Amino acid sequence: MTRYVALLRAVNIGGGSSMVMADLREVFAGCGFDGVQTYIQSGNVVFGCSSAEEEVVADIRRGIADRWGRDVPVLVRSLPELEAVIAANPYLDQQDDLTKLLVTFLDRAPTPETQDSLTSPAGETGTLTLVGREVFVHVPDGYGRSKLGNAFVEKRTGALGTTRNWRSVLKLRDMAAA
Repeated sequence: MTRYVALLRAVNIGGGSSMVMADLREVFAGCGFDGVQTYIQSGNVVFGCSSAEEEVVADIRRGIADRWGRDVPVLVRSLPELEAVIAANPYLDQQDDLTKLLVTFLDRAPTPETQDSLTSPAGETGTLTLVGREVFVHVPDGYGRSKLGNAFVEKRTGALGTTRNWRSVLKLRDMAAA
């Protein structure tokens, strides 16, 4: 059985995007997944199953559509993939404040040429680095003031993404590994 982390895009950030995490756990259990846990109110779910990633994503999206009548983008990483993401962060030696480190998880790996398009705009102190299906974000002045948000990354990569702060990434890895 593979341990997975599902990252739902644009859940509970305001307006009509709210989902009660207890209901979300029920949806995942209804998909036949084991050991379902949610982390904070932003669409992070840890679970186990034997299916391949594409099937897992399809099951989750169908379950959410059945429950809430919405098509919610879902990105999934296995525990080994998440551990590789953590090991690949190029900014760990530059930043002790974990609130200044984030990862934008993408639904597919952009072309290698995409790295050139991830140049920070004028006046931005933050930097981005593409590694596989992830964009590592370092924002020394804070994410709230940065232009390097999810929309910026999606526009530059042409991929669908969802961003998590470094503390959340570490917590999700710990939950999946437990």
